[in-house]
Amino acid sequence: MASLLPSPSMLICLLLAATVAAAAMTTTQQLDEAGGGGGGNPTAGFVKVDLTAGNFQVQSPYNVPESQRYSYRDGVRQFWVRETDKPFNTATHTNPRTEVRLRGHDYSKGVWQFEGYGYVPSGTSGVSVMQIHCEEGAAHATILMLHVYDGVLRFYDGQAVEKDIYDRWFRLNVVHDADRSAVTVYVDGERRFAAGVIPSRSYYFKFGVYMQHRDQSPCMESRWTNVTVLTKA
Repeated sequence: MASLLPSPSMLICLLLAATVAAAAMTTTQQLDEAGGGGGGNPTAGFVKVDLTAGNFQVQSPYNVPESQRYSYRDGVRQFWVRETDKPFNTATHTNPRTEVRLRGHDYSKGVWQFEGYGYVPSGTSGVSVMQIHCEEGAAHATILMLHVYDGVLRFYDGQAVEKDIYDRWFRLNVVHDADRSAVTVYVDGERRFAAGVIPSRSYYFKFGVYMQHRDQSPCMESRWTNVTVLTKA
């Protein structure tokens, strides 16, 4: 007879998910505190793009119901994925993910910005939580990925962007100057990273959890609220 007890990795997922109710009660004051690290305003000179529910396309493992890997309650989007999960469809051999692909606002020129308040619970490792993706079929899939390894937010597997990311709400702003092929990352209003990137024909933003190729935890989770897209006025 098959065991009715959950696997160790599922137990970890359940424990991580158990705190979502508390996370969903994020207040405006908490968000203001998260974004106030120095009083920086990376959105100055930008205008918000109108986003509707249809712009938030969820991609999750094809072999389990979406509701077992994603929730959206009280303004908080919670994403989690197990290291043993399948890809998001049967046509790809990529690693498992539960992400939102922001649709309807792909761009090829100008200056664009992703803004959101993120939360990564301790224990999550070996995962991308935000990326700028290139057009489908491009020689290089992304120009920016922000990975989490043991509490450190990194540009891909390299330079540290923020050294202590666990168990707190942080304001993330990622600015992409497509004309100059440059990206700049701000955490809590402070500039943390900038680099030139390989140009592509078009781009779009993604966020959530996408398992990487080393140091993966059995379960990976991130939460996001107040996600928006901006562009230069």
